[in-house]
Amino acid sequence: MSFAKFSKHEDGIELLQRSLARQRLGHAYLFSGEDLEHLELIGRTLAKTLNCHQPCQSKTIPGAPDSCDECSSCRRIDGDAHPDVHWIRPESKSRVITIDQMRELMQTIFLKPTEAEYKVAVVVGADRLNPQAANAFLKTLEEPPARSVLILLSTAPGRILETILSRCLRLSFGGESGRFQDEEFIAWLRQFSETAVAEQGSLLSRYRLLSVLLDRLNGLKESVANDLTAKSPLEKHDDIEPKLREKWEDELNAAIEAEYRRQRADLLTGLQFWLRDVWLQTMGDPQLIAFPALQQPTKTLASRITAPAASGNLRVMERLQRQLNSNVQEALALEVGLLQLKL
Repeated sequence: MSFAKFSKHEDGIELLQRSLARQRLGHAYLFSGEDLEHLELIGRTLAKTLNCHQPCQSKTIPGAPDSCDECSSCRRIDGDAHPDVHWIRPESKSRVITIDQMRELMQTIFLKPTEAEYKVAVVVGADRLNPQAANAFLKTLEEPPARSVLILLSTAPGRILETILSRCLRLSFGGESGRFQDEEFIAWLRQFSETAVAEQGSLLSRYRLLSVLLDRLNGLKESVANDLTAKSPLEKHDDIEPKLREKWEDELNAAIEAEYRRQRADLLTGLQFWLRDVWLQTMGDPQLIAFPALQQPTKTLASRITAPAASGNLRVMERLQRQLNSNVQEALALEVGLLQLKL
């Protein structure tokens, strides 16, 4: 399968092709999404495009190469038979990627290509790297060999070590930004983004920003509690035995907490997509932004921070999401996270 056969609405594919057209390919990528097979297909297509003997030209992205799907290199990569394209998958009984697998990969990746233009290594389910394997892999990510591309695939990037995430260029696939197009969310994000750019460098403005976020989260929590309480059997029965009432109350509280955490994660992911828009603007790729209606605050922030700073903001949000999945105090984690953003 070539890039031309992927959905025209998949932003990550277009961004990847623009990088190929500009010859600004990263040495390490993290492809994230909901479908691991889809991510594997994208990783395979990139490997074919990099090593195709008769590359085609994209019809939508000027100067972007694409795989022909017919030459011997493309056919062997499709059949997992190419000597310079390597796949690592969880194989042990515990379904983790072990340090022995990563050591073998690292020894192989540092050898000169047998015949290809690029050596490509694809780590399927990178969130399944055990701690020893992940730490061993860091050295390769820090100093990758020339003419090599490392591709990590994950449906749960929040489980990957931050030190690995920080060394990869992350691309999201699967149309995730479409979840954040309802009018209520856009209105809130407009308020947040305009507050973020209103008072550059002011500590007071950061706490105004925190207030905007906490007000939204408190509203979500109240809405979730009201909705699930109305559906609870506690509201339908008056005469309930004490033990059964206690059981239902515990179940209700657990359900409220779980649903609130889910909606909180969605809200912060939407906020991260806006910060991704800012990063794309600093990189000169505004065509792929998720929130065109917020063009003004996006441009304003992008004009006063660097691309590395914008990329760092994305890592701050990744770290914040992981912290909130632990037992950290919510308000404190949010406060620290917002103070770390480069605005």
